[in-house]
Amino acid sequence: MQHQAKGTFDVKMVPQADDTADVGRMTLDKTFHGDLEASSIGQMIAVRTPTEGSAGYVAMERVTGTLGGKKGSFALQHFGTMNRGKQHLRIEIVPDSGTDGLAGISGTLDIIIEKGAHSYVLDYTLPG
Repeated sequence: MQHQAKGTFDVKMVPQADDTADVGRMTLDKTFHGDLEASSIGQMIAVRTPTEGSAGYVAMERVTGTLGGKKGSFALQHFGTMNRGKQHLRIEIVPDSGTDGLAGISGTLDIIIEKGAHSYVLDYTLPG
């Protein structure tokens, strides 16, 4: 059965030193509010180009909390690009990453940023 969760989240990104590559690396620390009450930790790797508005990033994060009354965790995989200001972002739940009450979860997460505030829409399915 298909479900949808909506809410807001706060994010703290901390740049990390990396002397081995010409990329930026950051830790992620998020708190989700709304239908998903959870926290997450993760890492992001990003590259900016000399062209204004063009960049790319990948990230992995582990989300732990309560979703639809079920406690557990799952992993999210991010793939994002900007092509001269046009953004493409795909965030998917990593297959078989769900634990406890969220075992077997699958789906996608959309991030909305309006006036500096972050919100999410999580479309997901759970077995049973």
